[in-house]
Amino acid sequence: MNPLAARTLEPVAAGHHAGLDGAIGNTPLVPLRRLAPSSGATIMVKLEGLNPGGSVKARAAQAIVRGAERDGLLRPGRTLLDASSGNTGIAYAMLCAQRGYGCEICLPANASEERKQLLRAYGATLVITPAQEGADGAIREARRRAATDPVTYFYADQYNNPANVEAHYEGTGVEIWRQTRRRITHFVAGLGTSGTFIGAGRRLRRLRPAIRLVAVQPASAFHGLEGMKHMTSAIVPGIYDASLADETLFVETEEAQDMARRLAREEGLLAGASGGANVVAALRIAAATSNDAVIVTLLPDGGERYLTEGWMALGRV
Repeated sequence: MNPLAARTLEPVAAGHHAGLDGAIGNTPLVPLRRLAPSSGATIMVKLEGLNPGGSVKARAAQAIVRGAERDGLLRPGRTLLDASSGNTGIAYAMLCAQRGYGCEICLPANASEERKQLLRAYGATLVITPAQEGADGAIREARRRAATDPVTYFYADQYNNPANVEAHYEGTGVEIWRQTRRRITHFVAGLGTSGTFIGAGRRLRRLRPAIRLVAVQPASAFHGLEGMKHMTSAIVPGIYDASLADETLFVETEEAQDMARRLAREEGLLAGASGGANVVAALRIAAATSNDAVIVTLLPDGGERYLTEGWMALGRV
């Protein structure tokens, strides 16, 4: 095993903002042990489910809300509106509850029941869109509503808002660089809005030009990886930069779900299927690289919000 994995990682300074906002970010980065590759490469996962709101999307939502407040676009009496597969919506709802704004989220019907319940618990209004239209159907409905009533709504538009990328450029990428003591060689991340991959990837490439940036997508247009996009068949986010990735790996829903179960049962890390997909891709990279590689990926959320879907409890691994 790479000696990096055996050492205690240096702490990252706490946020400078008081209260809930200051608790977002600076998530732990931990090595895989029982699932570690036989090649000797180190795979480390960033535990984004430990953010307030339970996912990596707290970072982007915070940056979008702060930017809108700064620019006078979000203020008392206005309602934040956006499309989400669940996690960004939950983060918006949390921040809007704290600040006293309305929050309306367009959400595909096939989003997990836990996500719907969390959104309601934070006081968000849900607009349920057809399951067969996926995230794109939710985007179209949010655009329609924003165009119909621009006075009431601030349309956050996470798929095209540059604050989404900036959150990871200024936060996630810097944290990973520090936490690996500047030894990261590969960064692996799934594509949804693409904010995490583009923002953190750009920062890491600036810090280490030779880094390998690996994007992860579902293997087909019809998939069960909530929050991820099969780019060739979907509405492509405006913030997405296809030229950034050195390589794109495609993961089947079933292998991602299987890996999520293995993470829980072999590593004690309860993650969603998107985290499973990221680890599948990271293991592929590890199998083809040298034993001094330091491969970093993310577990974007926790598996608690998928337990009623059934796949988490299937069989033994």
